[in-house]
Amino acid sequence: MSDGIFHDVVALPLLPVEDDHDTGGFFAAARRGELALRFCTACGQLLHLPRQVCFSCGGIRSEWRAVPGRGRVHAWTTVTHQVHPAFPTPYTVVLVDLDEVDARLVGSVPGEAELEVGQPMRVRFDRAPDGTTVPNWEVEA
Repeated sequence: MSDGIFHDVVALPLLPVEDDHDTGGFFAAARRGELALRFCTACGQLLHLPRQVCFSCGGIRSEWRAVPGRGRVHAWTTVTHQVHPAFPTPYTVVLVDLDEVDARLVGSVPGEAELEVGQPMRVRFDRAPDGTTVPNWEVEA
């Protein structure tokens, strides 16, 4: 369902825990090239950030659903001072309001990106050699 593209990287700086009960579905979907969020199966409420119990109806069952991989810039900051060797600078941390879903995701854009509030973005999947995949963002052309 997502319109993102894969971007092979030499290595991801820090790898996520892919078998975590609460967030594993997010990374499993990313491996398939999908951006997915967790929803309550009883009432359909978006559970973002993922949680075990629905805050709307109290339901305890949920599922990961693919959502469109497009959004708009909400805010960003460019990191120019390296604080960890796994994260070479510069890079831009971006907060994206998703289209069609009331959710906001954080990610990064390589380098010093020139962004504007409301600028269209699309998901980009950064894939490490071992297959671990992390959704990030790029400016929509």
